[in-house]
Amino acid sequence: MICATVKQGVDCFFMGKNGCQFNGGSCHAIIEKCTGCQKAKQFSSGTYCLMFPEPSVKWRSGTCNMATHIVKAPAKETPKVNPLKASKRASR
Repeated sequence: MICATVKQGVDCFFMGKNGCQFNGGSCHAIIEKCTGCQKAKQFSSGTYCLMFPEPSVKWRSGTCNMATHIVKAPAKETPKVNPLKASKRASR
């Protein structure tokens, strides 16, 4: 349904016939770590995340999985080693 509390005009999963069903009755504003994310949008009542109603919870265990402003370092690849060839080299 379309939000009628803080994110007016945005489709919200927590919006029901009786108003916002999220804990506390409305979404929470973004935190400092969310600044610069493309998922954060400015509304008349403040800046809110379009994905999560309470962004601080997503940052408790590390980084937010939807953060667009954080660049993850690529995993370092180790060359594949054939175990048969490795054992032959070791026996020399």
